[in-house]
Amino acid sequence: MPNLKKKSSSKKRVRITAKGKVRFNSACLSHMLRRRSQKMKRTNRGTQIMAAADAKVVKRHFLPNL
Repeated sequence: MPNLKKKSSSKKRVRITAKGKVRFNSACLSHMLRRRSQKMKRTNRGTQIMAAADAKVVKRHFLPNL
């Protein structure tokens, strides 16, 4: 049976918490921040937990060995 490789791009963008949830960095905070509201910039700060449906896809297809 062939070895299942992890996707290198998702290894850099996503990590798995101790309870098995998927944590990711939020988008929309790199440039053109003048036009974004202060509330959006504040809520997107730091990392977020991915939705369960998306997390299932990421764990199954992009990080198969975890």
